[in-house]
Amino acid sequence: MKLVILDRDGVINRDSEAYIKSLGEWHPYPDSIRAIARLHQKGWKVAIATNQSGIGRGYYTLDTLEAIHDRLIDLVEQAGGEISAIAYCPHRPEEACECRKPKPGMLLDIQKSLNFKVCDECWMVGDSLRDIQAGLAVGCRTALVETGNGIDSLDGLPQLAPEAWVCRDLASFVEQLLHNDHN
Repeated sequence: MKLVILDRDGVINRDSEAYIKSLGEWHPYPDSIRAIARLHQKGWKVAIATNQSGIGRGYYTLDTLEAIHDRLIDLVEQAGGEISAIAYCPHRPEEACECRKPKPGMLLDIQKSLNFKVCDECWMVGDSLRDIQAGLAVGCRTALVETGNGIDSLDGLPQLAPEAWVCRDLASFVEQLLHNDHN
């Protein structure tokens, strides 16, 4: 199985320092939905692993998060794609849980839910070093997108993951991956 695990905020949709607290505040990047659909159409499974400490902070509810994810799933399906799994961490950083990235808990949960062991044909795509760290912890290949917090994360990437791809956005990652997949 070929699997791409995506961070959500800053990769699929615009991020906000004030958190994405409602469906009305959730705005996907112009090409991200189509990019996810292309992955699926080319035989890749797509999953999402997203830190959502706004729930633990009381900024929004689980119902709000589910509404956002339902909208994301609907848009991807309308574009001809599929999201195989979504994992989220509702905890605040100080709770020291095992699921919050950079820890690999969510990625392990995805692996278990898909009955699949992460391997060389698995990618973790994020906009922060904690996304890359979580991917490396389970053996994923990694890519950092320059959207969201990506530009601010570039300086630490060479020391952490010199083999990581750096891509302008999710659509350019998908383009590069599919090009390399056929070579």
